[in-house]
Amino acid sequence: MPAKIAKTRFARKGNVRDLVITRMFDAPPGLVWRHFTNPELVKRWWGPEGYTAPHVSIDLRVGGESLYCMRSPEGRDIWSKGVYKEIIPLERIVTTDSFADEKGNVVPATYYGMSSDFPLEPLITMTFKEYGGMTEFTLKHSGMPSGPDLDGARTSWNQSFDKLADSLRGST
Repeated sequence: MPAKIAKTRFARKGNVRDLVITRMFDAPPGLVWRHFTNPELVKRWWGPEGYTAPHVSIDLRVGGESLYCMRSPEGRDIWSKGVYKEIIPLERIVTTDSFADEKGNVVPATYYGMSSDFPLEPLITMTFKEYGGMTEFTLKHSGMPSGPDLDGARTSWNQSFDKLADSLRGST
């Protein structure tokens, strides 16, 4: 059974919104956590439908960095970089999430054809909670501009989480 979308909502703050997605995964928090923190497991599910993740590096410590590459079906690479702000093992990860070039230099969203309203360093907060052997996972993507970029992020995250649910089923 695929992961169920428990809820998707937006919290408005002026011209920006927070995208909040909560999903239930049929796997214990430890397994879900590993799928977010182990580069080889992230490569299995990162990116929306049709995308692959040819590069994932993770230095999971406060101040450590991540660098991900997501490749479109047409072969276009889109890079992102994060800096970990808070890590509570098996419970919570807080990281920045910036567009980047292949060397990990932060670039504006316009580099990839997105709106200039997109902030350079949005914040992502992920929480993992156990419920009867399952995991309630919540993602909060803060500071998203309203409009197509927000809609695209919602769709991309949900498609990625569908792929994550498939990867989790293959790991249990």
